[in-house]
Amino acid sequence: MKKTMIIVALAGSMLFSGVLGQVVVTNAAAAKSAATAAPVVRDNLSSYGLKKDIELPVTVTAGGFSYTLEKIMIMETKSAAAQALIKKYGYAGDQKYFIWTKITIANNSKAAVQFSSKDLSDKWRLNFGEEAYKSMPLKMADFNNNTEALWTWSLAPGKKLTSYSAYGYDGPFNLVFIRVENKGVRDYKYVTPMVQ
Repeated sequence: MKKTMIIVALAGSMLFSGVLGQVVVTNAAAAKSAATAAPVVRDNLSSYGLKKDIELPVTVTAGGFSYTLEKIMIMETKSAAAQALIKKYGYAGDQKYFIWTKITIANNSKAAVQFSSKDLSDKWRLNFGEEAYKSMPLKMADFNNNTEALWTWSLAPGKKLTSYSAYGYDGPFNLVFIRVENKGVRDYKYVTPMVQ
């Protein structure tokens, strides 16, 4: 009788431990799933009264060159977040707004595409009601194809690059408009409609 009670108690203990282990694993999996399901913040455009017609990322292609706006954050230049980026990369920070973008550029043409001393033409522009101007990261300006703060770049056919680009802006926020131009071909997209 005593032996049977010990065996039953041991079996019960093992069963309880097994269930407890499954609950812990299930809860850990649920927590991981909940963390994974958190939405990725790609912009703060609504904070400036802008409502998107299309969600980011947005790609515009012209002449075999494509520009994808992955993320965009508008900040007041005097904010701590903007100042940290300005100091880290050597941006001027002399306009009211500092706009930080994550981008991917790709060359699907048959010739090199670049922004360098060999070709100073802008391949893409951002407009918010007035054109925003790219800001040069002075501490990174000599590094071609820099993945932290882009300035000069060159893409051979079939190549792509993901990096970050900054803009200075003083105007109103009436829309978000992307224009891409390469080899005399232009295309554009409105991310948001014009604010009425």
